[in-house]
Amino acid sequence: MEKRVLFRSTWLPWVLLLPQLLIIGIFFFWPAAQAVLQSFQIEDAFGMSTEWVGLENFANLLDDPTYLNSFMRTALFSVLVAGLGIAISLILAIFADRIVRAAMLYKTLLIVPYAVAPVIAGVLWMFMFSPSLGVVAHYLGELGYNWNHIMNEGQAMALVVLASVWKQISYNFLFFLAGLQSIPKSLIEAASIDGAGPWRRFWNIQLPLLSPTTFFLLVINIVYAFFDTFGIIDAATAGGPGQSTSILVYKVYQDGFKSLDLGSSAAQSVILMIIVVALTVVQFRYVEKKVQY
Repeated sequence: MEKRVLFRSTWLPWVLLLPQLLIIGIFFFWPAAQAVLQSFQIEDAFGMSTEWVGLENFANLLDDPTYLNSFMRTALFSVLVAGLGIAISLILAIFADRIVRAAMLYKTLLIVPYAVAPVIAGVLWMFMFSPSLGVVAHYLGELGYNWNHIMNEGQAMALVVLASVWKQISYNFLFFLAGLQSIPKSLIEAASIDGAGPWRRFWNIQLPLLSPTTFFLLVINIVYAFFDTFGIIDAATAGGPGQSTSILVYKVYQDGFKSLDLGSSAAQSVILMIIVVALTVVQFRYVEKKVQY
């Protein structure tokens, strides 16, 4: 028999939910409401005067070629980070699931990057690929490849993508490994007895059973690419060279905190929030249909 907890008091559930509701209200809904309000205003750099301008901030953004280009950069960046992060993590989880000796050592080493702060990860990769001091850049030079992400836009994008993927691999790896270990071994053994090879067993049994985990990680990684990579980009390239690595969330910071254009920055944050919510809804509306629970 399933046990259920029944609250005889009508106010006790709300009291238990109150701390979480306060946290969400203060740190999410209130800043979001402030951003929406500021997006319809123009404020001077010192916050001394405010003017209501309606949709002018949004119209100016849509006429700004640098802002429109940041959409393409963000789309490319998010696809690369989510796609590579999920694919590499799945491969590592498959290998880790098959290791018998020293399994805990390998799993621990793969989890370590998740404990590194985004800024530290950005600084680490920036030093490794530094044109003058970086170890990786030095060996690439010996192989005949001139690495200089300070001047080369494509290399700068590659650097922040690699750093972002490396930072997120541990999170994806944990979920994929748990998903693989939850698959009944009897299914794999039965398929092996029937003559299915490793690739056939993975494609027809393991991958379909991992679809709920993959869908969850797809949503998480898209949100991660849009928001949580700010620290990595700021530490590794600061949005440069030029604006080549300035994705939407970093442009919000540049315009709001460096240029002190608070109205435009607020409008950008509202647009970014709408995009992420829309992508999440689309994923749950269409992609989830292919998930096999």
